[in-house]
Amino acid sequence: MNKVLKENTGKTTTDIIAGRIIQEAKILLKQTDWNISEIAYSLGFEQVAHFSNFFRKQTTLAPLAFRS
Repeated sequence: MNKVLKENTGKTTTDIIAGRIIQEAKILLKQTDWNISEIAYSLGFEQVAHFSNFFRKQTTLAPLAFRS
């Protein structure tokens, strides 16, 4: 499956999953008043720091900076 995805989309499975998580995180940051902890936990992150680091790595912005 990984090989087929890479051949057809040019992206790895990990890239596709990360993109979907970031897409959902952006929606939650812009359209809810949930705090960062609530968003992180809803997306499956056990620690807020891991979510913040993941978000920053994918977008170059901290979650709070993206929200403002």
